[in-house]
Amino acid sequence: MPIKGMRSIFFHPSPRRSDRHAASGEAPASTPSTPRRSFSATMMEENISAAEEIITKWDPEGSAYAKITSIFYENRAEARQFLRAVSDLQRAMHFFMADSPVSSSDLLVRGQTLMQAAMRRLQKEFYQILSANRDRLDPESISASERSSLSLTSSSSLSDLEEDEIRSATESIGEVERVSFIAMADLNSIADCMIFCGYGKECVNIYKTIRRSIVDEGLYKLGFDRLSPTQIQKFDWDVLEMRMRSWLASSKVAVRTLFSGERALCDHVFASSESIRESTFAEIARDPAIYFLGFPELVALKTKRSPEKIFRMLDMYDSIVELLPEIESVFSHESTSAVRAQVTSSLQKLAEAVRSLLGDFETAVQKDNSKVPVPGGGLHPLTRYAMNYLVFLADYSEALTEIYADQPFQMPASVPEPFFDAVPLTSTPPSPAYRAGEGSLSPISVRLAWLILVLLCKLDTKAESYREVSLAYLFLSNNLRYVVNKVRGSQLQGILGDDWVSKHESKARNYAASYERLAWGKVLATVPQTVAAETDAAREGMRRFNEAFEEACREQAGWVVPDGKMRDELKLSVSKKLIQAYRSFYMVTATVLRGEKDLPTLLRFSPDDLGNYLSDLFFGDTSTGSSSSSISGSSKASRMPV
Repeated sequence: MPIKGMRSIFFHPSPRRSDRHAASGEAPASTPSTPRRSFSATMMEENISAAEEIITKWDPEGSAYAKITSIFYENRAEARQFLRAVSDLQRAMHFFMADSPVSSSDLLVRGQTLMQAAMRRLQKEFYQILSANRDRLDPESISASERSSLSLTSSSSLSDLEEDEIRSATESIGEVERVSFIAMADLNSIADCMIFCGYGKECVNIYKTIRRSIVDEGLYKLGFDRLSPTQIQKFDWDVLEMRMRSWLASSKVAVRTLFSGERALCDHVFASSESIRESTFAEIARDPAIYFLGFPELVALKTKRSPEKIFRMLDMYDSIVELLPEIESVFSHESTSAVRAQVTSSLQKLAEAVRSLLGDFETAVQKDNSKVPVPGGGLHPLTRYAMNYLVFLADYSEALTEIYADQPFQMPASVPEPFFDAVPLTSTPPSPAYRAGEGSLSPISVRLAWLILVLLCKLDTKAESYREVSLAYLFLSNNLRYVVNKVRGSQLQGILGDDWVSKHESKARNYAASYERLAWGKVLATVPQTVAAETDAAREGMRRFNEAFEEACREQAGWVVPDGKMRDELKLSVSKKLIQAYRSFYMVTATVLRGEKDLPTLLRFSPDDLGNYLSDLFFGDTSTGSSSSSISGSSKASRMPV
């Protein structure tokens, strides 16, 4: 009981027995002392009388004014007085029940009638505060209010706050947050009083009805509504992807703001009872959270998918993993364990979907059935598609490492022996399919290296479609150089390692050297080591060179080297070998055939002319190397650049 109330009871102005005897001159009678219980009973009866006055005044059924007015809005000081009077009334009723329930029956009936009236008032106030502050008791305001409440001493009770304490606690926050703080303090005061008086169930029912609708409304405003597995299975990918983007955009707000804010509000309002706040929060947030955090699982179970869908799956996986600490904190109690179980299930199903989609990607590369060679030996659409896919995949290396943590990679035994060096193997226990590797790499490193190897093997088979062997080597060099450049310019280099890059860069140069040898070997072969001094021999030697050079230029006019650096390297290498050998041949032949009528025809190419012709090579047709995917039955992910 407040100190002021105690003072008014202990210093009641009724005359004492000894004072009356002294005034009349009589000696005091010899009677036993009054029992302490009678004194306490008197005090408790006066508590009932004091409570009756204010409770009757604010009984909603007592007057039209009380029915339409809020005591917490009209007079906060009187609201605190009302709460204390109700608490005193409850203590008085407990006292009479324990002391003499039969002899005190009239007082108990009177007290119960007053208690019912008081609870009608408090239920009305509780509902009004929750309803009137729907927009103010939002998660952001709750967060600011929570910080303000922490500025109070640990011994302070929200129900005992005076106006100056509230003002001091809310000085550093805005008006909306201040109103939110006051509303939370009032709700806590009412909840504490109703729970103390045995009316906690009525209080909780009001709270759950209003706050559950706010949580559902909050998710709806975030763009999320409940979908059944059947509905999701019927969605086209474009519709489903739109909903996935909506879920991703709202996931952090839903967990860190909506559910976390609801957790904070519930903890404040029902601070006096851990069991009540846990059960109340569970009934409000558990089902919405399960539906929301279960959406990724429903998406992962969709049967019709293509490899490009893996990125949205990984986005959702990453989002859940990032939110795990908050989820485990907000839904930490046993009553919300179903939420944590749903999160675990969603992660498992997403991981399974990712592994399945990556398997589909590998299969799609292996089964690519395009038969027409790429004009000019340029980049194959499959190379562009596959490498862009893997570059984006590398951005999810942490998630993929977790997903494949318990999925050891086994290289198929059917892979040709020369390709073993293309995959940097881990220190996995040896098997017939493994060969000694250097160092120890993560499972995803080996898996990505394997997928690139699958692509390179497929490109090998496509190179066989070219009739000119030299063009086949140019095709392989072009595509392998593109692969290396993609690895070097992305997260793949850190995953695969510098050694992998060096080995494949060297292999690309070897392909280019093979092209150079086969494409220009015939031309170089026509340049004699020593030039004959005879006119006919010199004329025949120059004629053979002219024919070979023209044929080589004509044949390679449409060949292409998309990479500028590789193109310059090839031109420089060919020019250096060809022009250096041709220059002396040209000079001697010009001397031997000096004065011949057909000299201009025979010496149609000067050394400088050779350089000019070579500089025009390798640009090919600008339409070659189209970026459209040649993988049958698949389309590129919208986020994947060419």
